[in-house]
Amino acid sequence: MLPGIGVFGTGNIVKVVVPFLREKGFKIEALWGRTLVEAEEISKELDIPFHTNKIDDVLLRKDVDLIFIICSPNLHSQIAVKALGIGKHVLCDKPSGLCQSEALKMVRASQYYPSLISIVNHSLRFLPAFSQMRKAIVDGYLGQENEITVVDVRVQMGSLLHDSYDWLCDETMGGGVLTLVGSHVIDLVSFLTSQRAVQVHGLVRTFTKNTEHIQGIRNITSSDFCAFQMQMSKGTIVTVTLNTHIPGTFSQEVLVCGKLGYLIVRGGDLYGFKEGSQKEDVIYLDVEDLQRSVNMMNTVAANTIPRPYMKGLFKMMGALREAFLPVEDKRGWVKEPVALAATFEDGLYVQAVINALRKSNINKEWVKVSIITEEPDPNPILSAAVRRSGISI
Repeated sequence: MLPGIGVFGTGNIVKVVVPFLREKGFKIEALWGRTLVEAEEISKELDIPFHTNKIDDVLLRKDVDLIFIICSPNLHSQIAVKALGIGKHVLCDKPSGLCQSEALKMVRASQYYPSLISIVNHSLRFLPAFSQMRKAIVDGYLGQENEITVVDVRVQMGSLLHDSYDWLCDETMGGGVLTLVGSHVIDLVSFLTSQRAVQVHGLVRTFTKNTEHIQGIRNITSSDFCAFQMQMSKGTIVTVTLNTHIPGTFSQEVLVCGKLGYLIVRGGDLYGFKEGSQKEDVIYLDVEDLQRSVNMMNTVAANTIPRPYMKGLFKMMGALREAFLPVEDKRGWVKEPVALAATFEDGLYVQAVINALRKSNINKEWVKVSIITEEPDPNPILSAAVRRSGISI
């Protein structure tokens, strides 16, 4: 029994996700857009029966049991917490909120309702090349797990911006390559090595402040280049370069070095090399053709999402189907198929690393990664005054 889905968002990713979900047997019951005009336009294009610009109108629908949050990050936390509170499963796009305190609210809500699915779209975990890479690491291809020495990640792609000014142009709204691509990389490294970052050093830059269409009083503040290093909990050193200055291309290489050799994912293919061998082993070749899934979609939309991320997302949605299908009750689900997925706790960790990287960029020094466990006091001066008055009484 597959649950009805409510989708939050009207971007290109929605035009890719909705047809694929239908192909898998899910029913898309409702769509939310920032404005009624946007919502109406996309719902007509994708043949979704209900559209609105009010969050609660989607959440409170009886035929909606699973929420897909793929709108701007400033709304992620608010929608996720509300949805879990009224008993809806949640798949939230990366990043989980704009800051650690928003991510922490999501973690608390997911802990309060453990019987509900609450996962973050870090889709690279589901890409077969990375599943195979993790398996090879666990099986000792590089030596012991604590013998992983260096991880090197390079992502080169075109601009993330649209023609008109929107949230992608604004760092404070969750835009920028550090947030949108860096969050995937930070999570992926942790997933592959079973380690978390202890301290980080980062360089974050916005080279393109204006474009032909975005100029005048509005400047772009979101990052378009980022290079950072992370020291992991078992001593592994990670270097990451994210570059969005190469139009029309996408290339991603993830290299993991250990005492006995290295493993490398180029695009969707996995290669390995062991000391003493003459050449690289081909461990996994990505021969599965995306065309079958893409041919019924808006191809312009499909081209805006890099191939590995889209393939991972499709695998993730397939896993969601497997989680719900064996259960008769619409709200019931099986944990095993989605056990790989990033939880809201992983989302909080990623947010902590991003915060530390931003701090490092400003202070130009190594910064410790600290994950908050309590929400910060919004007005510490007032709280201190209240405490003092309480003591004097």
